Amino acid sequence: MSSAAVTPAARLRGLRPDWLSDPKVWRTEVLAGLVVALALIPEAISFSIIAGVDPAVGLFASFTMAVVISIVGGRRAMISAATGAVALVIAPLNREHGFGYLVAAVILAGVIQVALGALGVAKLMRFVPRSVMVGFVNALAILIFMAQVPEMHDVPWAVYPLIIGGLALMVFFPKVTTVIPAPLVSIVILTVITVAAAIAVPTVGDKGALPSSLPVPGLPDVPFTIDTLTTIAPYAFAMALVGLMESLMTAKLVDELTDTHSSKTRESVGQGIANIVTGFFGGMGGCAMIGQTMINVKVSGARTRLSTFLAGAFLMVLCIAFGPVVSDIPMAALVAVMVMVSFATFDWHSIAPKTLKRMPAGEIAVMTITVICVVATSNLAIGVVVGSITAMVIFAKRVAHLAEVTALTDPDGSTVVYSVTGELFFASSNDLVGQFNYVTDPDKVVIDLSAAHIWDASSVAALDAIETKYAQRGKTVEITGLNNPSADLHGKLTGELAGSH
Repeated sequence: MSSAAVTPAARLRGLRPDWLSDPKVWRTEVLAGLVVALALIPEAISFSIIAGVDPAVGLFASFTMAVVISIVGGRRAMISAATGAVALVIAPLNREHGFGYLVAAVILAGVIQVALGALGVAKLMRFVPRSVMVGFVNALAILIFMAQVPEMHDVPWAVYPLIIGGLALMVFFPKVTTVIPAPLVSIVILTVITVAAAIAVPTVGDKGALPSSLPVPGLPDVPFTIDTLTTIAPYAFAMALVGLMESLMTAKLVDELTDTHSSKTRESVGQGIANIVTGFFGGMGGCAMIGQTMINVKVSGARTRLSTFLAGAFLMVLCIAFGPVVSDIPMAALVAVMVMVSFATFDWHSIAPKTLKRMPAGEIAVMTITVICVVATSNLAIGVVVGSITAMVIFAKRVAHLAEVTALTDPDGSTVVYSVTGELFFASSNDLVGQFNYVTDPDKVVIDLSAAHIWDASSVAALDAIETKYAQRGKTVEITGLNNPSADLHGKLTGELAGSH
């Protein structure tokens, strides 16, 4: 059919989201949103405790973050809410200066994220190597599991069979049907059993009181002065960076899982807008949540913005309209869900003996260092930065050895031609100066760079040093074969880099 034959109605249908036209997609998205909402409640309350604020503050943040990011975010089906990383960053500010300053910092962090997104900071994600990504995912799975350990320590004995039962339901129920997400079935069945049998185990209600009304917008209760700005700025900047890094890493992970592309710039700006809105509604701010995103995308099969929106909407409905029922959900049911998520998230292929045998030692080292840093600090951003720097150092070291110099003297002995092969940059050019025979070479020296590329000033300085050493012995040097970018860089810098030494 030609484009001219496409009717306006057909064009409109093409623009409609999948969930509007496909009942199966609609069902998947709605049920996924419900499962995520249930899983968000105890997490949001826990993060509120870490930040030192009322449980309602974390729940409000999770509601506003999820709803706003579903509209303005770049990655479909990704869940953003209150997170532990953000809570750890802003907890000292709340402790030392009070809740008003925390809210002001959340708003400023959102503004910083919008600015960073507009400046294209998301493009830096291309420099995160795959080994760091694998380490990030594996460390995250470990952290998700470790976060459940306190819920299994010093608890009534009935908790353990409930967790095992929940895991068994999630493993075997999908073999019966995948119409209803197995985590939702597990939560419902375990709740019915504990309530009907009056089994005394820790419940969601034990984590803290659920809010009874919707959040109301307002300005943070702080003096609008330079002193306030200087107080909140360091915390806001740290929160903005940590939040963006976790969100962009999560978006990249979901891209790979779903084999689709997402706009990281839009995601960065969207995270900022969501945090600004969250701050004005008195929330503690947040970013993408890998655990809940894995529940939504990998376990429940969600793929659209509807599941993200409904996760936030259902969260408030569950808290306000069904608070007493939600409070009765045993923590064991949610622990089972998160344990299942941790096992599903971990890249087991990456530690298989067959994979480890084939993988270069440097790649294994980078993955291991990333995991250790994340687990040791409980900060995903630190692990990613350290892992990426380690990967760059290993790469530089590896490439530095690829620059080779071979000499060929003319039969008449009047000229020697040095052929340089490889990439010339700070790491490889340091060894370049020592590979020439300044004393015994003939009076004319040709350095052929047709198989090399000059990347930086260090390489130009090294070539200048070689020319100087030959000139001191009355010998001339001719540099040939430069490609256009190398010739431009060499032409600009040669003779301009000599230091006082």
